[in-house]
Amino acid sequence: MGIVEVVGLLGTFGLLILVLAVIAFILYLVPIPLWVAAWASGAYVGLMTLIAMRLRRVPSSTVVTARISAAKAGLDISINDLEAHFLAGGNVVRVVNAMISADKANIPLPFKRAAAIDLAGRNVLEAVQMSVIPKVITTPRIAAVAKDGIQLIAVSRVTVRTNIDRLVGGAGEETIIARVGEGMVSAIGSAVSHKNVLENPDHISKHILAKGLDAGTAYEILSIDIADVDVGENIGAKLQIDQANADKQIAQAKAEERRAMAVALEQEMRARVVEAEAEVPRAMAEAFRQGHLGVMDYYRMKNVQADTAMRDAIAGTEDAPPLGNPR
Repeated sequence: MGIVEVVGLLGTFGLLILVLAVIAFILYLVPIPLWVAAWASGAYVGLMTLIAMRLRRVPSSTVVTARISAAKAGLDISINDLEAHFLAGGNVVRVVNAMISADKANIPLPFKRAAAIDLAGRNVLEAVQMSVIPKVITTPRIAAVAKDGIQLIAVSRVTVRTNIDRLVGGAGEETIIARVGEGMVSAIGSAVSHKNVLENPDHISKHILAKGLDAGTAYEILSIDIADVDVGENIGAKLQIDQANADKQIAQAKAEERRAMAVALEQEMRARVVEAEAEVPRAMAEAFRQGHLGVMDYYRMKNVQADTAMRDAIAGTEDAPPLGNPR
């Protein structure tokens, strides 16, 4: 085999590889099977549109499959709307499935609203399902005190369904639970006796429903059922005991204050007595100097003091014999 033949063979082999590469690239840009499936399903999508979706890195299989599902369900959704929703970060398949479910349930749900709900971060398919099948929300144990001071602990079950019109911008389940809990506390607190609540728990439900707690939320409250009511502590008696203990401590503090003042006054009076006794020798000396007190008067005073001291000593001695009966 000559050099010319070898060169010709290599050229033919390279040309074949180039042709295969071009064919593979065209098949990548033009998804022929997907285009045929869309055409056969009545949801035609042009080849140039599919090529443009490839270049924009949009998964054409996902978008075209969603369009085929919508077309088979009788919904007319343009491929541009689906592609734009995907590029905005939405879930195309979930939006289409939600629209199909809403259409079967006779719930008006245009594509723009469904896309807005999906882009808002809510599960639009779950919202449609909740519109068809209401959801039951169980509140936590709510404690409240009736007017007679008895604590009641209640649990309620709230049946809600989605309000599609208020789904964007409406409050969620947490708001419903908080409002229902507030209504339960208000209803129990307004009861004269806890026995009235135990006899007629439906008064709590009626009181809550009358307030329209679903305003501004993404849900519509269908019913509120009191599942359980338990009797808790006697809060009124406990508060009275605490108040009595507080009053007792205040009275003890005031009594201690008065005792301390009395002790201080007693010490002050004793100090005055000691001070007055200290003036006696000075007064006696002054009386001697002025001649108002003689020596005999002084000795008589001393005798009286000694006699008084002796009598005090005898009176304070336990084994001292009584007067007139010497041992």
